[in-house]
Amino acid sequence: MWAARDGDSLVVWSASDAGKVKRIRRDGAVRLAPCTARGAPTGPEVAGHAELLDTDESERARGLIASRYGLLGRVTMLGSRLRRGPTGTVGIRLTVPDQADTPPDQAT
Repeated sequence: MWAARDGDSLVVWSASDAGKVKRIRRDGAVRLAPCTARGAPTGPEVAGHAELLDTDESERARGLIASRYGLLGRVTMLGSRLRRGPTGTVGIRLTVPDQADTPPDQAT
């Protein structure tokens, strides 16, 4: 997935009807791990939380991603908008709770 930093969180985007979006609507619990472009894990995974963004925040996420990936990002976001329309994709905010704020029985 393409991701961009937004403060203390990451934002990504996905098709609105994707399975991951349906799962996030049901339960925002996710597992996050660094990986290669092909999805091979390169580090340990951690528990996180995913939140679907509203229309304005989704547009902001698309802008952050387009900026991070330069020309390729802008072309990809334009192609997505032309193919799926303005509401065919949704932004997703990914956060990882600070381990110091997590009760010991819930730490991962």
